[in-house]
Amino acid sequence: MEDNSRIIKTEYSEEMQKSFIDYAMSVIIARALPDVRDGLKPVQRRTLYDMHELGIRYDRPYRKSARIVGDTMGKYHPHGDSSIYDALVVMTQDFKKEMPLIDGHGNFGNIEGDGAAAMRYTEARLQKVTQEAFLGDLDKDVVDFIPNFDETEKEPMVLPVKIPNFLVNGSEGIAVGMTTSTPPHNLNEVIDAVKAYMLDENITTKGLMRHLKGPDFPTGGIVTNKDELLNIYETGAGKIKLRGKVEFEKIKGGKTNVVITEIPYTMIGANISKFLSDVASLAETKKTQDIVDISNQSSKEGIRIVIELRKDADPENFVNLLYKKTRLEDTFGVNMLAIYNGRPETMGLKAIIKANVDFQFEITTRKYTNLLAKELEKKEIQEGLIKACNVIDLIIEILRGSKDRAMAKACLVEGKIDGIKFKSKESKIMATQLMFTEKQANAILEMRLYKLIGLEIEALINDHEETMANIYRYEDILDRRDSMAQVIMNELDGYKKEYGRKRRTLIENAEEAVYKEKEVEETEVMFLMDRFGYAKTIDMAAYERNKEAADGENKYVLTCKNTGKVCLFTDTGQLHTIKVMDLPFGKFRDKGTPIDNVSNFNSEKEQIVYIASQTELNLRQLVFVTAQSMMKLVDGGEFDVAKRTVAATKLAEGDSVVSVIALSEQRNIILQTKEGYFLRFLIEEIPEKKKGAIGVRGMKLGAKDSVEAVYYTKVMDNEEIVYKEKPITLNDLKLAKRDGKGTKIRHSSH
Repeated sequence: MEDNSRIIKTEYSEEMQKSFIDYAMSVIIARALPDVRDGLKPVQRRTLYDMHELGIRYDRPYRKSARIVGDTMGKYHPHGDSSIYDALVVMTQDFKKEMPLIDGHGNFGNIEGDGAAAMRYTEARLQKVTQEAFLGDLDKDVVDFIPNFDETEKEPMVLPVKIPNFLVNGSEGIAVGMTTSTPPHNLNEVIDAVKAYMLDENITTKGLMRHLKGPDFPTGGIVTNKDELLNIYETGAGKIKLRGKVEFEKIKGGKTNVVITEIPYTMIGANISKFLSDVASLAETKKTQDIVDISNQSSKEGIRIVIELRKDADPENFVNLLYKKTRLEDTFGVNMLAIYNGRPETMGLKAIIKANVDFQFEITTRKYTNLLAKELEKKEIQEGLIKACNVIDLIIEILRGSKDRAMAKACLVEGKIDGIKFKSKESKIMATQLMFTEKQANAILEMRLYKLIGLEIEALINDHEETMANIYRYEDILDRRDSMAQVIMNELDGYKKEYGRKRRTLIENAEEAVYKEKEVEETEVMFLMDRFGYAKTIDMAAYERNKEAADGENKYVLTCKNTGKVCLFTDTGQLHTIKVMDLPFGKFRDKGTPIDNVSNFNSEKEQIVYIASQTELNLRQLVFVTAQSMMKLVDGGEFDVAKRTVAATKLAEGDSVVSVIALSEQRNIILQTKEGYFLRFLIEEIPEKKKGAIGVRGMKLGAKDSVEAVYYTKVMDNEEIVYKEKPITLNDLKLAKRDGKGTKIRHSSH
């Protein structure tokens, strides 16, 4: 059996490379990036064209969005319906687009990030501006049409848009390996800049920016880096700094409300609720004590977020804190990337305007070439009819004498009189001299009799005069660039007059926001932590009043400064620091907060060995002892760290910290092992090391033995412990050397 299948062997990496490049190009060109000429991505262009085809004009009733989406998907855009509907929704949102292109009816989402209703509920139609400036001349052969995906329909390659939509509405898109992010601009300013370029093609970007001041976001706000805009518009990339607009309202009781009336464009959607929670957390984390209340009173009228401040707060300073710590000040990354001549290009302002003006001249040339051809055809027919009216008796004679239409037409066009019966010889001679054109002859043969009424003939002559005037005008527009430029500028002025509006975004140079933290008066407070790990601070007077209860109920009690830190040493060799400010400060009977909540300490994975205040540590040395009896002294200053968690010591594999203590007057150290060995020696024998060292051996241990407890004594100290029911005076144990085996203490015999 013969094998007819063709197996083509290819190198895997080459195939992958080729396929990926093809995919990337198709995403770049046919999905994610707008064309610089009409400022639309394919899905937007197809949706608008489909609405135009369905006749859903601005002056007709709304139609269901689902109908538009389904039709677009079936005819032009073979992708998911959600991508088409999402594009349609964005084109209706006046808070996202400077100039919405679709007029939506129903719930199309809002500025706070709530989504639109499902497409079966919402309805849409074209906006008037879209109808006029985007789709107006599609019937005049101004742009090329290409077959759709299954070659059953035709779709325009680009819409004949008469305003620089790429600048007006901006664009955002993520392709493969590149993104576009163009801010919206004010229609009036964009049109003024285009006209300025048309009048002087050598104008600089700076010259254009006399007209187009900068971005104009539909949400208003303030651009704060005016001086950097020139560079952004020259290169097509950069960062715009944005702030919301804030007002102060005095209310009764001498308080001030900070009211945010405009937000940065980047805060649209879920970022508004993020902003509210960020402000709330400023209060919770004690970054500021100024906030009394925060409420979002935004409505259809606009944004209104109200933050009520304490009586003695400094509102200006508070707003600076918001700029620094929240999205009230944000950056908008600009990258004006568009498809230009079939390839992606980052374009500066002048290049974008030039591309647009070139496109305007191209579509205007095609439009008037098309109109001129139609007028010339009209002229030909009108002249034929006027000539026919002058010899109407002869023509009627020819028609009555002819056997069929072809015979009559041959006579009108070529003067052939074979087979036609004439009443007189003169008529016959005149008939041979007729020289109508094909089109004129057809028009004469189809002419109705009522056209011979005097007024009708007059109207025909007037029409002819009008046609001649049009021909003269169109030829002038096509022959002289100045005339065409004037036509384009007049159209732009019309759009500016009808659709332009005042700028919403302020552009200025603002100072960097500086927030001055209120100086907190430094005082001593008492840190209390119970055995469940709940911690709090109370003032010294409250501690003195409840000293007995405080000492009895809490596992750790120590003094610290309210501006300082508390250091937690754990058995895993970590040091966690807690800012005293982060701990709840209050009454003695308050519950406090779990230590895990205010530090990186994890009570499930580690245990606290020692707690001290950082101020105390700075003055002392610390002794570390591990289960494998490694020990060292470390200068307390090494633990004055900015990080929340650092390694306090280095541990060998499987080892853990048993004891950490700050030295004051202790002279002896006593190690006690699991198997009952005790070793007492002088603290002087322990060497001082850095916190990153493992240390030296304190005691020789048996194979399975480990250090269980560590005791310290002063010189004249009679401290007793009870070990396995046997009282031991620590200082009576034999004084030995470090790294000995120690003495074993057996059970007391009863």
